[in-house]
Amino acid sequence: KQWYQRRVPITAGDPPTPEPRPTDHPQPTPEPGEGIEAFYKKADFDAMFPNRNIGGKAKYKIYEYQYFLAASKKFSKFGTQGNLAMRKREVAGFLAHIAQETTGGWDTAPGGRYAWGLYFPEEMGCDKGNCAPYCAVVPEYPCVAGKGYHGRGPIQLSYNYNYGLFSKEYLGDKMILLNDPDRVKKDGELAFVSALWFWMTPQSPKPSCHDALVGNWKPTAKDLKCGRKAGFGVTINIVNGGVECNHKPMKSKTFHRVETYKLFCKKLGTTPGANLTCETQQSFAAFCG
Repeated sequence: KQWYQRRVPITAGDPPTPEPRPTDHPQPTPEPGEGIEAFYKKADFDAMFPNRNIGGKAKYKIYEYQYFLAASKKFSKFGTQGNLAMRKREVAGFLAHIAQETTGGWDTAPGGRYAWGLYFPEEMGCDKGNCAPYCAVVPEYPCVAGKGYHGRGPIQLSYNYNYGLFSKEYLGDKMILLNDPDRVKKDGELAFVSALWFWMTPQSPKPSCHDALVGNWKPTAKDLKCGRKAGFGVTINIVNGGVECNHKPMKSKTFHRVETYKLFCKKLGTTPGANLTCETQQSFAAFCG
């Protein structure tokens, strides 16, 4: 099944970022299997997303650390595979994508362009009803009269078939979210689970973002011919390859996605790794000869 998402328009300057400084008593390296809270704290989250939840004015404040942490516990491999540098890299990568999808910033925004992630809980304008229904004719996941399936939550879950599939796999009944898609913008833990479900779940021919970033995914000969190599760049391809990849010069939204990732890696004290962009990658739907 294809994953489609409604993109939040990218309109956001680069906040000053202090270099990570070593401490006299470094924290011990987390043991494999420990959760992300071993190295990613509430203070980190608050610093990365100071303007979340429409600057604190959202009716439902779904973008909070406790909801992210609780959702991460549902996916035992998230942020727990590889060495500490790799684990931090995955968290930075996930957060970079959801920051991009929900940004409310602009070039001269207070604090800089990259301080405005997790701003919008749903697609802009849709809270006032000025939005397409995002209803595709998929009999397995029927649209419900009066309901709209526009982007909601950190990854901007969109379209009836994605709401239905996620609802079936996570809640056990496809109709729960088809009947009440607004749950994704009201329930913080559910909102982050929807984003992590997408991040952790392969949808053929695409690998999961998790596997592509931590090195579990091994490119085939076709992948290599299409320019696809493991790293953050291929996660962009998975999320929005048909729009953002195989473009020179790099699209502005792709540039900002990469810059957000590099910034978050820096804030977490890790390196971004290789293959950061997808400007020479063809989408997974492409025929590469």
